[in-house]
Amino acid sequence: MSIIQIIDVFVFYGFDVILLSSLTAILVQILKKTLLKKVQKKIITFMPFIIGALLYAGYLWLYNGDIGYVLHSYVSILEHGLSIGALATLEYVLYEQFIRQDKNVSPCEGVIAALIESYVPTDKIESTAKLIAEAIYKDVSGEGASKTAQILKNNLKDDVCESDIQLLSKLIIEALARMSTASA
Repeated sequence: MSIIQIIDVFVFYGFDVILLSSLTAILVQILKKTLLKKVQKKIITFMPFIIGALLYAGYLWLYNGDIGYVLHSYVSILEHGLSIGALATLEYVLYEQFIRQDKNVSPCEGVIAALIESYVPTDKIESTAKLIAEAIYKDVSGEGASKTAQILKNNLKDDVCESDIQLLSKLIIEALARMSTASA
């Protein structure tokens, strides 16, 4: 897709899509941290598109003042909702990659956080990653995997079995070892 085609999409859909996508990205993040904490990530992946379609339907209703028009324009609502969701997702990724900079997280903690993300509740990911990184770097006995497993047991979600904990702790140790050898 060329830059002209991308610009053509925004000209076709309009400035309202850009504004609604920003609002959608913000709403999804707020909902993800409040009401949807316990919802599976697979479902949250579709939230920008659902919220985008709902916001566009509300916008269309306010703009035209006729609920009948909104009901008859469901194809347009779905198209615009998809565009809003896609742009909201793009805005979030751009924010995460280029704007948000967490200076308190070391590269090792970032790797650990990425590995434990599906196993630890969202509000505990950073603190658990920090605890594991500290335990591993302070370890002189070679028992980093068992210390990691113990920290994980104390901070995991309820539905994680013992074998997953052991495998995850070994994976963390291996990833950090490869990281340190690659940087040397």
